[in-house]
Amino acid sequence: MSNARTLAESVPPAADLPESKQPQQVSRFSGLWERSQTLIPTLAALVLLFAMLIYAEIAYGRVFHAGTMSSLLVSFAPTIILAVGMTIVIISGGIDLSVGAVVAFTSVSGVMLMNIGVNGWLAMLLMIVFGAMFGLISGVMIQYFNVQPFIATLAMMFLARGLASILSTTPVIAPEDSPIMLLATDWKIIDGPKVNDFTVTPGLIIAVLVVLGGMFFMHRSRSGRTVYAIGGNESSAKLMGLPVARTRVWIYVVSGALAGLAAIVYTAEVGGKAQNVTGIGWELDAIAAVVIGGTLLTGGYGYVLGSIVGVFVLAALRLIITKDGTINPEYLTIITGGVLLVFVLLQRALTRRRAS
Repeated sequence: MSNARTLAESVPPAADLPESKQPQQVSRFSGLWERSQTLIPTLAALVLLFAMLIYAEIAYGRVFHAGTMSSLLVSFAPTIILAVGMTIVIISGGIDLSVGAVVAFTSVSGVMLMNIGVNGWLAMLLMIVFGAMFGLISGVMIQYFNVQPFIATLAMMFLARGLASILSTTPVIAPEDSPIMLLATDWKIIDGPKVNDFTVTPGLIIAVLVVLGGMFFMHRSRSGRTVYAIGGNESSAKLMGLPVARTRVWIYVVSGALAGLAAIVYTAEVGGKAQNVTGIGWELDAIAAVVIGGTLLTGGYGYVLGSIVGVFVLAALRLIITKDGTINPEYLTIITGGVLLVFVLLQRALTRRRAS
């Protein structure tokens, strides 16, 4: 009996059991707070976007009109496609400086193929394949030859731009009956008063599908989680048995393929005209949009949807400068650099806070 009484007294009372859940609740709240901190740059970009649009509406008017919004979306469809690919690359801890030059090469080569009689649909498919090949070379150099992503993609940038210049130094135009022209067809969604119609194009629909596909890939697939793991800690990803080598190569293949797709959409929007100077600086616009949207340049954190917000921030800046008419267009680069600097500093402050 004494042994039984001693055993009963050693059992903790039932009232103490809920207290054991407190550490779990604390860890849950701390994890939620940590995740919310990663969203701060994206939320800041969203606030900045709406602030600029409201200012433009008050100062110049006709900003929130359907026609203005549809024109803005259609014109930035290629940048949206590039930003999705760049987001995946930067989250993995890499960089891709070749996408602008790849757009030029694939655009020129695709139009020239159409002009010599190659089926238009096949030529567009080859444009995507050409872009993927540049990405494949970059990925192999980075993964298997230990070349820094900056150097590998810089080499591909010079190669693609040089090949585009060799193909043609003058603009080339696709045949009028080429199917690539269909991607610029206006589809009226809202029939507004006068010219205030909300229209979309197949090219814009392609950009939207790329965004949805990128979101699903990064947040709902095993490969997307592997990309985050590589960017967060590559050594840990290897120890976990994740396919690091294969995934890194595929990341650059996807980025190159999306550059080829962006070339198709852009070439259609400009009436089938392609030239070797197309895409100069587009890689920097894509990187700026990704960083403004909240993706860390060091990798491991970022959101595809945040990068799209970053694209719209750049679009709003361009819209304000265009509507004002008195601002020198060269100031767009200065303003973009200033905005980018602010968001980089914000990222650094949040990173240091998490590290401490």
